[in-house]
Amino acid sequence: MPVAVKEQMTDETQTAAIPTPDAKREARAIAFGVAGWLVPGLGHALQRMWGRALTFFAVVGVLVFVGAGMRGNLFSSDGGDAFAALGYFADLGTGSFYWLAKYIEVGGPDVSHAYGDYGTRFLAAAGVLNLLAALHAYEAARGRKA
Repeated sequence: MPVAVKEQMTDETQTAAIPTPDAKREARAIAFGVAGWLVPGLGHALQRMWGRALTFFAVVGVLVFVGAGMRGNLFSSDGGDAFAALGYFADLGTGSFYWLAKYIEVGGPDVSHAYGDYGTRFLAAAGVLNLLAALHAYEAARGRKA
């Protein structure tokens, strides 16, 4: 009985040396997802989904611009607790717009007023929306969603 198990395992572990079309498609899907994260909507634009690409670019851009204009808090990587780390990852989700928000927010955050706190929420919402858009671009490139 152990011999049969050994023969079965050797048959299962053999792999093809030539990349399959699925591997190429997966690599392309990952590239579209990363592109969609770096520039909101780019992953969809590369797939010629122009309406979605423009919508994601405009919505994430407006949320970042309004959030930074309201002097919302952009979290940094040296946060002291778990909430600061989550905020940093949410803000970093905006991709290249993170540096645009840093440029706009020269006066620093002002979360002592309600508009600054709302600005922080707008920035985080922009990041989470862009991450979801990048995930959708990845899934659409894999052929799993339209």
